[in-house]
Amino acid sequence: MSLNIIVLAKQVPDTRNVGKDAMKEDGTINRAALPAIFNPEDLNALEQALRLKDANPGSTITLLTMGLPRAAEIIREAIYRGADTGIVLTDRALGGADTLATSYSLAQAVKKFGNYDIILGGRQAIDGDTAQVGPQIAEKLGIPQVTYAEEIIDAADGHVTVKRRLENGVETVKAPLPCVVTVNGSAPDCRPRNAMRVQKYKFAVSPSEVSKLTERQQKLVEERPYLKLQEWGAAFVDADPAQIGFAGSPTKVKSIENVVFTAKESRVLDDDDAQIEDLVKELIANHTIG
Repeated sequence: MSLNIIVLAKQVPDTRNVGKDAMKEDGTINRAALPAIFNPEDLNALEQALRLKDANPGSTITLLTMGLPRAAEIIREAIYRGADTGIVLTDRALGGADTLATSYSLAQAVKKFGNYDIILGGRQAIDGDTAQVGPQIAEKLGIPQVTYAEEIIDAADGHVTVKRRLENGVETVKAPLPCVVTVNGSAPDCRPRNAMRVQKYKFAVSPSEVSKLTERQQKLVEERPYLKLQEWGAAFVDADPAQIGFAGSPTKVKSIENVVFTAKESRVLDDDDAQIEDLVKELIANHTIG
C-alpha cells in the first residue's frame, strides 16, 4: 500500500563540536557561533521513512520543520536523499516556544496537512535533549505513539511493526495507523545524497528565499512547480495565539549555571588499564562526567 509519510525534523546548532564562544554569558546557546545542521536523530528517522517508501511504491515523504526561514536548508537536504517535498512552519509569533508550544504548533500543521498515515521523527534534538515533542504531538493528535524505534519492520494491513531499542534489550510492537514513531540514534544512518536529485532540486526554495536567486533561477522555479517549497505561518495552521511562542510556553527558567571548564592540572597516564579505570572513577565521583 502507498503511504503518506510526514517526517518531523529540526535545524539545530551543532552542539557536538563546541568552542569557547558556544555559550553566551546568560548560559544560553550562542546559535550564531555554531553551524546549523540537520538534527542527527531526525536523519535516522528520514532513513526509516525512505525505507518505507522503497517498500511501498507510490508513497510520498513530506518533511515538516519549524524554525527560521533558513530551515528550508534541511528540506533540500532531505529531498536530495529521497524525500518528495517539505514545509517550513515559520512565524515571529512562534519564537521562544518550549516543547509544549512547539508540539502544539506542529500538531496544528499536521492537522492542516490532512491526509497522513505515519509521522516519523528523531527521538530528540541535540539542542534540547528533552525527547518530549514527538510524544506530545501524538497526544495532541489523539493517535498512538511508538518511541525508541530502531527499525520499522513492516507497514501493512493498517498497522506498523516496529523494533524498539530499550535499556535492557529490544522488543517488537505493532501499532495501528496513523501513528507517531520516534527513532533512536542507534537506527541505521541515513543514506547519502543522490547526485541526480541534487542536480534536479538544487534550486528548490521557499518563498522567503526566492529573492536570493538570480532572475534566470527565479524563472526556472516558476517553470518547475516541484522546486517550490511551502512556507506556513501560525495563522495558516489556525494556531491559537495563546498556545504558541512565549505565550504558550509555561516552562520557567529558575536559574542558570554557566559551566566553564578551566585547566587547573594535567595528568599523564601510562598505557595501563588500571590507571585509566581509576581516573574514570575519580571523574565520576566528582561529577565531571556521568
